[in-house]
Amino acid sequence: MFRPRIYVDTSVIGGCFDEEFDDYSLQLFDEFISGKKIPIISDIVLFELEGAPENVKKILEKVPNANIEYISLNKESTALANAYLDEGVVSENSLSDARHMAIATVERVDILVSWNFKHIVNINRIHLLNSVNLKLGFPILEIRSPREILDEE
Repeated sequence: MFRPRIYVDTSVIGGCFDEEFDDYSLQLFDEFISGKKIPIISDIVLFELEGAPENVKKILEKVPNANIEYISLNKESTALANAYLDEGVVSENSLSDARHMAIATVERVDILVSWNFKHIVNINRIHLLNSVNLKLGFPILEIRSPREILDEE
């Protein structure tokens, strides 16, 4: 059984408690809990969660350890994030977003999910990001909102 590796940015976790996004974020976490999909959580996400409310921090605890993968920013993903900044994929103010996309690319996840429509789930940015990826020898990164990747039953 294919279990897609899904890089989850912090907005998806916080989305579990946002009226606009909670249905889709919670459904996605149900799929992580059941093992249908594997959440990929970076050290950047864990750092961003440190300042989050307790209920948001506890969302990841619901996913069994066997169903979750933790990854970290490394030299390769740092260099790629800097390339995204240099190429104007995102501005210096969005370094964290660049790092999320770079880690997901370097780790060759199946999909990055986010509710950040300004800096991540944005067709123009996705095209620019993937042009940088291809130029530097990386694969195309699939970026979607949680709503777009839920299993339909």
